Amino acid sequence: MANALPRSKQVAVVNALVEGCSIRATERMTDVNRETVGTLLLRLGEGCANLLDETMVNLPCKRLELDELWAFVGKKQRHVTESDDASRVGDQWTWVALDAETKLVPSFLVAKRDAESATAFVHDLAPRLRFRVQVTTDGLRTYVEPMGNAFATKGVDYAQLIKSYEIEPAGSGRYSPPKVTGIEKLPIFGSPVAEFVSTSYVERQNLTVRMGVRRYTRLTNAFSKKLENHVAATALHFAHYNFVRRHQTTRVTPAMAAGIVQTMWSTDDLVSAALDGVRP
Repeated sequence: MANALPRSKQVAVVNALVEGCSIRATERMTDVNRETVGTLLLRLGEGCANLLDETMVNLPCKRLELDELWAFVGKKQRHVTESDDASRVGDQWTWVALDAETKLVPSFLVAKRDAESATAFVHDLAPRLRFRVQVTTDGLRTYVEPMGNAFATKGVDYAQLIKSYEIEPAGSGRYSPPKVTGIEKLPIFGSPVAEFVSTSYVERQNLTVRMGVRRYTRLTNAFSKKLENHVAATALHFAHYNFVRRHQTTRVTPAMAAGIVQTMWSTDDLVSAALDGVRP
């Protein structure tokens, strides 16, 4: 069933959501019932996921940084019981790839932080790339096997950035991460250039996600109650980030910097592409 909201209201809802407003805040700001906002979000999320899947192909990326961003759905992992569907509640990780030069996000995946998810993520990413690339990840060992398999034909220069942290008590009142005391750059495959072994850009992207998607904000009650809503909000964010949001460094959108589109999209353009399949 088509959403009956006029396009101007749909655009207003999207503008609120991508600026980090919760569903209830969006309801108050746009005078659109929160159930209607939720329904629109699900439709937009599906459309944005399809848009990204179709357009993020044959990409000219040269240096990629990969990371995983934590969130939770329904309840935190320590509260998950045997009667819960553990695949749908508790910790959910967003696997993100970022091009260090254009700031494009060519692929993402909302899933658990396990070997199966790492394999799915890397095997989705590899075919989207035009050239042999240099890839940096953190020290998560579940990346190694899928990186070798997914890039077996094309080849890859892959390294891990392993950080050591200061040992200090993690009391209930501490919310900041521990201090980094050392960094090791560990080559895994190919010949990665040590100068470019970094995860700084993708870690900064994690902050962009937390600021732009309310359900990723820590210590609030705006967390996702359903996995579908979480996935939809994430897809909307990355589509808006790639096509609409001008990056402060490149002065254009990531999609323009990567040569995917020639002009900056408006929010109206994104809504039309996601809901109607009509692109500028």
